[in-house]
Amino acid sequence: MINRNTVLILAFIVAFSSLAMAADEATGVVNINTAGFEQLQLLPRVGPALAQRIIDFREANGPFGSIDEVMAVKGIGESSLARLEPYVATKGESTLTVKVKLPRSSGTASSAG
Repeated sequence: MINRNTVLILAFIVAFSSLAMAADEATGVVNINTAGFEQLQLLPRVGPALAQRIIDFREANGPFGSIDEVMAVKGIGESSLARLEPYVATKGESTLTVKVKLPRSSGTASSAG
């Protein structure tokens, strides 16, 4: 027979796991043509420096015509684009409201970009 403490511990684990999974399932997009500094940082692996480079590039060159044009920004390469693509738009409203946190790859050290 399972004692009461075991049941409570299992219930806590299930509840905590559900919350953790919900936090990892960020939905929505950020419009890279209209997003501000804070909104851009909601994107996976985009911090203050990269957010500022995206804004600077946009101000110097005009709006991005397509998502893949963001690769012209220093620090964004093919692998970065693959991580960003599900959360980026060039038209419409920004609807992403929480920071997207992707798990780190388990391979050898990878280069940024």
